Order: sequence, then C-alpha cells, then structure tokens
Amino acid sequence: MTHAEDAPGSSDLLVVANRLPFDLDADGEWHRSPGGLVTALEPTLRARGGAWVGWPGRPDADPDPFVEDGLTIRPVPISADEVAAYYEGFANATLWPLYHDVVARPHFERSWWEIYRRVNERFADAAADAAADGATVWVQDYQLQLVPRLLRERRPDLRIGFFLHIPFPPAELFAQLPWRRPVVDGLLGADVVGFQTAGGAENFRRVAARLTEASADDVPITVGGDPGHVTAPDGRTITIGAHPISVDAADLEAIARQDDTVERAQALRHELGDPRTVLLGVDRLDYTKGIDVRLQAYAEVLDDRRLDPAETVLIQVATPSRERVEHYAETRDAIELTVGRVNGEYGSVGHPVVHYVHQSTPREELVAFFRAADVMLVTPYRDGMNLVAKEYVASRPDGAGALVLSEFTGAADELGEGAFLVNPHDLDAVGDAIVTAATQDPADARRRMEHMHAHVLENDVERWAEGFLAALGVT
Repeated sequence: MTHAEDAPGSSDLLVVANRLPFDLDADGEWHRSPGGLVTALEPTLRARGGAWVGWPGRPDADPDPFVEDGLTIRPVPISADEVAAYYEGFANATLWPLYHDVVARPHFERSWWEIYRRVNERFADAAADAAADGATVWVQDYQLQLVPRLLRERRPDLRIGFFLHIPFPPAELFAQLPWRRPVVDGLLGADVVGFQTAGGAENFRRVAARLTEASADDVPITVGGDPGHVTAPDGRTITIGAHPISVDAADLEAIARQDDTVERAQALRHELGDPRTVLLGVDRLDYTKGIDVRLQAYAEVLDDRRLDPAETVLIQVATPSRERVEHYAETRDAIELTVGRVNGEYGSVGHPVVHYVHQSTPREELVAFFRAADVMLVTPYRDGMNLVAKEYVASRPDGAGALVLSEFTGAADELGEGAFLVNPHDLDAVGDAIVTAATQDPADARRRMEHMHAHVLENDVERWAEGFLAALGVT
C-alpha cells in the first residue's frame, strides 16, 4: 500500500459506494471485505488505475487515501451521529421500507433527510476530487441517490452511472416520500440509471415523468434488450435499463466441488440426525425476508403430517443486521419466539425441528449448508434480486436440490422455470410448495436444477458488471 495524496484527479474509472472494499478496524488496520461487487469490479478498476470511494466502516475515522495494487482507496469519513441519521435513519428506516412495498412503515424525519443530503454531498466532493478529466463514475445504491446530480454540478465533464440494488417502488408508493423530487432529480443527474428488473426501471421512468418536467419514451424495457430513455429538463437523455446482478458463480461451484465441502455437507446431515429432508433458509435478519412466513408454513406442514417431524429439519441462518434499527430488533424477537414455539410443539429431546443460527457464517460453511440442503427456502415479501437463491443454485453442480422462491424477488424473473414460485403472503401456497419440492420426482428435480445452474453460471456477476459498464461506454 502507498499513500495517494499526491494523485488527486487521476482516476479514469471510479466506483462510489457506501462501503469500501476494505474495512478499518479499531487498531487502524485495513482488512479486505470481499463481496460480489468487489469481485466483479476490482480487475477492471485495477487495470485502469481506478479508484473506490466509500466509508471505511468505522464512525469518526478519517484515514488517508492509499493505493493497493493499482486500486486507489479514497475513504469518506462519517461521524457516529451521521451514521445514526444518514444510514440507520434515512437509508434504512425511511428508504428501505418505502422501497420494499412498505412491509414496515417508513419513518419520515426531517433531520435525517438533512444529514442524508450532507453525507451525499461529501461523497460527491470526494468523487469530484478523485476523477480525471472525462472520467467514468459508477455510483452504487440507495444510500447515495443524490450523488449523481451533485457530482454533475461539480464535474459536468464526467460520465456518470447509477445502479440501484434494491427494488424501485411504484409511483403510488414513492410519492409518499416528502423529499421525492430531490431524490428523483439526484438520479436524473446520471447518464445511465440501472435497476435489477424491468419492472423497477419502468417504475422509475414513470416517476420521473410524473414528478419532474422530464419526458419519457414508452419503449418496453427488457433485460438484455432495449432500455428506456428519459429526457431531463436540461435536455440530456438518460438511459434507463434493467441489469440483474448475479454472483461469482464459478467460484461458488468450485468450492461446492471440493472434497472438504462435500464431506462437510455429509457431516452436517449426520449431525442433524440423518433426516430424510433438510430445509434451509439463509438471510440477513430483516423483516422483508419472509423468515416468519416460512416458519409458519413449515409448522403447518408438520402439523398436518405432510412432512414427518421425525424426518425433517429446517436450518435457519439469520445473519445479524442493523440491530439498532427498531424494526430489526422487533423482527429478531418475533422470529426467535416463533422458533421456540415450533420446536416446543413439534420437536423432541435431542431433535429440534428448527436449528436457528444467529451469527455470521463463513462462505465455505455456507456452501456446505447449500450442498446439504434438499430444499432452499427463499421467501421475501419483496427483494431487489436475492443473491442467496443464485448462490444456492451455483453451489449445486450435483444437480440435486430444489428452490422454493418468492415471486416478488428479482431472481424469480430468471429462475422461474426451475424454482417453485410462491406468493409469500399465501401461507397455504408456501406450505404446498415446500411439500412439493421435498417430495418431487428425482428426475424432475435434476432437470429443474440443471436448468437454473446453467443460467446462473452463464449470467454471473462479471457479466453483470461488463453489461452495465458497456452501457456507460466503458469497454
């Protein structure tokens, strides 16, 4: 690593995201925080001497920029009070529930908005300082929706893209936001605005035409096909497209094929008592993920004996998430109460029917869980994509397993032919899908899984990144 203070304005390609690909610990040491976005973008950024602008993950920290193997890291400081208002408040207690179909009621706090705006200005300043003349800047996600406009005001020479990783709601829901106009104006500062699904892109195009003086075309937006366009009040044409994100499928498949992973999966089943059927849920502990509905549906199919409690186990991995936000604390309490009730009614001494894990789980262990599971349960009430569904499919090169998938996920648009699609609000339908997936003909199961596996392997996270960058004119 080398310091980067001597290289302002030198980066031809920048990613601007809430978090950096490195985390800063309490001792001031940097640690890599790998993820799908990092995996997809690092090679391109390094090859172009690019930069990543983001928060280092520690409140009140203000570390110096540095260069690591050709990638410039430019930290943006955020105070503890700003984390509470900008991130926990406006981003995750206002925007998150609003954009997820108001599964929980959003809170509209004026003080949160002011700090959200202030932090977005700081990110825009950092990107403007780091970008070379005519550079390309790719802004990521709902925490930074004002940055495209703010950055354009500072640097009109830049090519700017924005990608929303969560759903974009219908106009009728988005209109509830008191600051709806500045958010839309913020996004219209980009040259290309990308969404997980064609439906999300269509929603934004309608919102832009309804809430601003922008005009929009009516070309049907499709994945891998035609984008839509919005003409902004300043005369610029903005491309609106559907770019479904994916996972590092080849890496997951390679881990799943390792002897250690196969042996660990077999050991897990043995530790569970060698049940006939292993069900699995892997989620952040979030009220949008539908953990409650799958537990209720599971209890009902045990109650009516369509699945035998003595031969069936559900593993629910619930990764801790945003525990200082009120809705999340309430969700944890409700889920843990339900787990206790289901085990009390249908389990026996030494044989719980639900194994609940509330902790972060290493990637290799998760892949072993995927290989051990006969049925993967992905039942969000609303989700932009849901990468867990794709991770499970990528981790099943053996062709076994089954996926029960909410129709209100972006993944349903791609995996619908192989998954068992359900309306998560319909308990009977979820229960029926669990039973059907657990008891399906092995040949049909293999056909379904092989179809999904081939799709995920072909349409991986690298292809997603290349597609969006190509829309921005980066080749």
